[in-house]
Amino acid sequence: MRIGALIFPTDLSIGVGRLAREMEDRGYESLWVTEHTHIPTSRRSPWPGGAPLPDEYLRTLDPYIALATAAAVTTRLKVGTGVSLIAQHHPITLAKTVASLDLVSNGRLLFGIGVGWNEEEMEHHGVNPRTRRSAARETMLAMKELWTKDEAAYSGTFVNFSESWSWPKPVQKPHPPVLMGGAGGPITFRHLAEYCDGWMPIHGRRDIGAKLPQLRQALVDAGRDPDDFELGVFGCPADLPTIDAYAEMGFTRCVLGLPPTSESAALQALDTYAAVIDHYHS
Repeated sequence: MRIGALIFPTDLSIGVGRLAREMEDRGYESLWVTEHTHIPTSRRSPWPGGAPLPDEYLRTLDPYIALATAAAVTTRLKVGTGVSLIAQHHPITLAKTVASLDLVSNGRLLFGIGVGWNEEEMEHHGVNPRTRRSAARETMLAMKELWTKDEAAYSGTFVNFSESWSWPKPVQKPHPPVLMGGAGGPITFRHLAEYCDGWMPIHGRRDIGAKLPQLRQALVDAGRDPDDFELGVFGCPADLPTIDAYAEMGFTRCVLGLPPTSESAALQALDTYAAVIDHYHS
């Protein structure tokens, strides 16, 4: 089991460079950061975690700048988006950003993606909430074309561009692992089977184990081997029996949560999790 940690990096939390160095020194596998460009004040969309919305959602750093900073001060620590709201980006510019980050990190990027929950945020980016999954799908497929072909083009409902050159290409071949978040359902699993390398739901929000047969069937229907598909979980508690239960279900990565409130709080959490790191990474 690989153990990572996720934080909402903000202007009030521990510096990302300091956090990355501390995590690498302690033996963590990966650092994950969140993404929200902004939070519309209307608050029409309910937060899936309950109410009220935590302050860190309003203050998150750009994830790619944060991860580039983390990669620059480490050599082994993997860096991941947990998750990037890809439909809210233009695929040509996002493809270059992701490939550039994979290059400067020497192939340490884990590309976590999602479709988002805040409908007002999507709408401000010109994304129709009702078609966000389809828009995210085309965004991801178009980025794969740019990453893997010298002359790439894409023609779809939401994304269109003619034959184009775009470098750099990712260091990881054919591209960084694409790991989708989300609770999981027929549409999500169909998309996972089509263009993703793994599934990373959030612990505690749904009965994850009960959905694994649906995911495996979607993979089989798409002609893919379920044993080659990566399973991870965000927000896993630092509890050995819980992590072992995920391992028994075939999960190979658990990502613990770090407080975004201050440097001292984050470092204290890292120390609290030491027994978990020692157990799985020793």
